[in-house]
Amino acid sequence: MALGSSMAAGPGIRPRVAGSPIPAGRSARNYPHLTAERLGLDLVDVTYSGATTAHVLRDRQHGAPPQIDALDGSEELVTVTIGGNDVGYVPLLFAATLPPVLRRLPVLGARLDELLDPAARGAALNQVGASLREVGRVLRERSPRARIMFVDYLTLLPPAGKPAPPLPDDVADLGRHIAARLADQTLEAALATGCEVVHAAEMSRDHHPWSTEPWTVGAGSLLPWRPKPWHPNAAGMRAVADLVVARVRQP
Repeated sequence: MALGSSMAAGPGIRPRVAGSPIPAGRSARNYPHLTAERLGLDLVDVTYSGATTAHVLRDRQHGAPPQIDALDGSEELVTVTIGGNDVGYVPLLFAATLPPVLRRLPVLGARLDELLDPAARGAALNQVGASLREVGRVLRERSPRARIMFVDYLTLLPPAGKPAPPLPDDVADLGRHIAARLADQTLEAALATGCEVVHAAEMSRDHHPWSTEPWTVGAGSLLPWRPKPWHPNAAGMRAVADLVVARVRQP
């Protein structure tokens, strides 16, 4: 069973899962599909682009039920990548690379300013830990026999002190801070709820979009047949699948 947001769904990595909702951006070559293929498991993939912890737990998304509704207790393995949309991580990076003129529009401009506000991002980070712990607790209750693995976010930014064009330095620093806090809180939630963690963030530090072997895409094309900006590419999904499979095979 695979739950989570676009970082698990893989929007723009072809082919799309046949019959899946277009807004979900669910790739047939995302890490859940590759993992299931490698391990010989049947897969139920309910990942959905734009999902938050609330969409995993209780809220419908574009008509789709909460993701936990897909669990029936028979699962052997549950993976979940979530939390980034709660704290505005990827939306922050999108906002920083949009044309500045958009920030002068009444409604959109206010939202973009909020995304780029360090205080607002800090407040969101202070809340996401409790939400991640709730995800872990509910998944453990719903799937008591399963191995439940939080898969944290692939690295989207180079190390501190390295430029990340076209992002301004202050936005890149804020993004690094968000990524580090999110990884820490994901680990804490897993430990508190009897779940496991696949450390995709740590393992991908040298595979950011400006590296020689990137596992993620930086600012780029929004064409639907291309991997979405600030998201995993096909190599990144293969790498995460390798990490999940290796974790599953640990005693």
